[in-house]
Amino acid sequence: MFFMNVLRKINHGFDKTYNFSLLKWKKCKIGKNVRVNGRLKVYGNKGGLSIGDGVIINSNIDYNPIGGWSGCSFLCIDNGSITICEGAGISNSAFCSASSIVIEKQVYIGGGCRIYDTDFHSIDFKQRMQSPDVHIKSKPVVIKRGAWIGGGSIILKGVVIGEYSVIGAGSVVTRSVPAGEIWAGNPARFIRKFDEIKEG
Repeated sequence: MFFMNVLRKINHGFDKTYNFSLLKWKKCKIGKNVRVNGRLKVYGNKGGLSIGDGVIINSNIDYNPIGGWSGCSFLCIDNGSITICEGAGISNSAFCSASSIVIEKQVYIGGGCRIYDTDFHSIDFKQRMQSPDVHIKSKPVVIKRGAWIGGGSIILKGVVIGEYSVIGAGSVVTRSVPAGEIWAGNPARFIRKFDEIKEG
């Protein structure tokens, strides 16, 4: 047990150095007291990722086993941007932006989630076969303050998740969710409202 703890501390030191170098090279904006457990994967254009104060990111199965082996990845393509605001918590999830993704304050994103603001390809076969495929649709995604996205959920382009709302595990969210509601399923549908919302 002693040696395992020593090994974990050594690995954490290597991960911290790796993440610092990667985020600096990618010209990411990083706030104060950001904690990253494991190694991040950051791809695409430089300067597209912004992480606010006090954000906690688990990017390793050892720190949050429910997300599997995937870790956390961030991809900004074209003029895409990903903004993670103060106090958010994320585990082993993937983000891809060709427009903009905004994760507001105190949002929790469970293990193995996928958040995409783009279709990646045209839905029309002939357009999809063109090179380049210039008919790809992208729309901003916003997850508002205090929302909780259950593990394994997928949030698709143009979706706004309202303040304090909860998305059940494994849901596929294709349309916007009002504030203070629980939605779940594939596609996600309304389950119920919260009787009262208490701010922390």
